[in-house]
Amino acid sequence: MSLNILLVDDHTLFREGLEGLLSRRNINILAAVGSGQEGLRLAAELEPDVVLLDMRMPEMDGMEVLRKLRKNGFKNPVAMLTTSSDERDLVESLRSGAQGYLLKDMEPDQLVLALRDIVAGKTVVAPDLAPVLARVVQGDSIEPIEESPFAKLTPRENEILSLLAEGQSNKVIA
Repeated sequence: MSLNILLVDDHTLFREGLEGLLSRRNINILAAVGSGQEGLRLAAELEPDVVLLDMRMPEMDGMEVLRKLRKNGFKNPVAMLTTSSDERDLVESLRSGAQGYLLKDMEPDQLVLALRDIVAGKTVVAPDLAPVLARVVQGDSIEPIEESPFAKLTPRENEILSLLAEGQSNKVIA
């Protein structure tokens, strides 16, 4: 079964590389474009099996494109393809109607399998983010409490840091 994909990513090098990579795996790239606006137009015109959408783009980001696609009645799956492993992005994407949340550092074969699963009706989240999703589903906080990096310092490291902040020389600190 050949998949027809619309790729929307503002990075030309990444877009062209991914296009070549997917084509070699029998996935048909209907179009690969660099702007959200163009992506919206082509999604309606070409009706791809799945839209592969970058999260971070200038002018109109992936979230806005996703929401507009859904608002305009686009029913086919949309998968976010991003570098962001931030759980807020993950949750917002799924709540906004994405069927996939995939990371750009996935292995090519993993990406192809994920796309096939998404077109088959499954919701797919990058394996690295499964623990994040599990926490969210269990109702844990979406805002993780971040520990200060200073909390891990030894007493001597804290002392050295204080002396550095005072502008003391290496000789004095030693």
